[in-house]
Amino acid sequence: MPNARPAHPTMILAIICLSYFMVILDNSIIFTGLPRIEAAMSFSPTGLTWVQDAYTLVFGGLLLLGARSGDIVGRRRMFIVGLVLFGLASFLVGVAPTAWWLIAARALQGIGAAILAPSSLSLLTASFAEGHQRAKAVAAYSAVAGIGASAGLVVGGVLADLVSWRAGFFLNVPIAAAMIVLALRVIGETGRRRGRFDLIGALCATLGMTALVFGIVDAAEAGWTAPTTIGAFIIGILLLAALVVNEARAEQPIMPLRLFASRERTGAYLVRMLYLGAMMGFFFFTTQYLQGVLGFSPLQAGVAFLPMSAVNFGVALLVNRLVGRFGATPVLIAGVALTLAGMGWLSRAGAGSGYLVAVALPMVLIGIGQGLAFAPLTSAGLAGVDAPDAGAASGLVNTFHQVGSSLGLGVLVSVAAAAVPDSASARTALVDRVGTALTGSTVMLAVALLLVVTLIVRIRRGQDRPPRPEPAAAPQPEYANR
Repeated sequence: MPNARPAHPTMILAIICLSYFMVILDNSIIFTGLPRIEAAMSFSPTGLTWVQDAYTLVFGGLLLLGARSGDIVGRRRMFIVGLVLFGLASFLVGVAPTAWWLIAARALQGIGAAILAPSSLSLLTASFAEGHQRAKAVAAYSAVAGIGASAGLVVGGVLADLVSWRAGFFLNVPIAAAMIVLALRVIGETGRRRGRFDLIGALCATLGMTALVFGIVDAAEAGWTAPTTIGAFIIGILLLAALVVNEARAEQPIMPLRLFASRERTGAYLVRMLYLGAMMGFFFFTTQYLQGVLGFSPLQAGVAFLPMSAVNFGVALLVNRLVGRFGATPVLIAGVALTLAGMGWLSRAGAGSGYLVAVALPMVLIGIGQGLAFAPLTSAGLAGVDAPDAGAASGLVNTFHQVGSSLGLGVLVSVAAAAVPDSASARTALVDRVGTALTGSTVMLAVALLLVVTLIVRIRRGQDRPPRPEPAAAPQPEYANR
């Protein structure tokens, strides 16, 4: 039976957003420590991607199963399980003595995140009535996604320089413990539905995406025609094809194909995948440029992202008002377009460039764009979803978020490695890799903008504006009425 205790909307939103902030923070906090991790554990430039991809691949591949688990077992219960796993894995990352331990612990973190992220979004939709109140909650949740990614770089840089790159992961342990205690006291359990776990679908999704990313990364060293590369692509394609077939036949699929019937939702998923692929390349390569080319310390590199973080935070606070005034689609178009302009500008940074003009000013555009884009993009991914599919829909939003991160980073690392001549010095090679990768990010954003215009734009003016709040209405949590 669901818990019928009185709801505390503000506290519930704070718990959900802080827990999700921890997940997003962890997704980027490691970036400013990458040069030191590479040296300490003898990673190659392409092998270093697995420090991030081990996390994002498992995260993205198991998200759909995590989302469905919340519907069947209970969203609060799975939310707490996710916090336990995430906190434990963070501790194991912090004490990692070797490369394989680090990668394995990051994969375990991905499992915890795959449970925690969709559970948090599902709890949000269950706790806030559809309309103005939910729009405000989604805006706050989306702001966390954008701000957390930027803040992770700053926090990671400060800790890597003053303490160790490991310190940021130890920080997660008390935060996770505190959120478990608060969730048990404040958040009521949602209703449970009978069902089955689609393990075949989850395995096909995870292993299929892993095989594709492995093939992309392997191509950077072994070549696109190498047997391992071709074999990985074939396995990945077959597993993803099996995923589609399984979801069409499964009694209770983790990825109901009917969710793709909406042009708006499908466009939102694809745009999110491309946008996050571009942004992951931005974070991964820009921090290396700051330290390896401009000579910044990890602390300086983290602080160097403050122009982006500051404007991102400011815009995120205003985005709901902008959506209410101009509509979601114009705000989304402006956000992607500004990110595209900033990324194209940043891709021109070279060995003799200065921080202010070549990095800081483009970051301002990227920060504004990110602050504008995430809220309407999240809302579009959840548009028109029936209550029984809320968990699966939120899982898809987060899945395409992480899949885009993994695939995008794999593609950009592979393309960047191929652009570096063998005779180049270490510094010149890094400049070439960064420029090529960020140019690739610019191309991804250009395609994303095209998809926004062709798939998400609504014909009738004003159709995409959020509903006005009813004066007498109050947000009633879904579980409070059961």
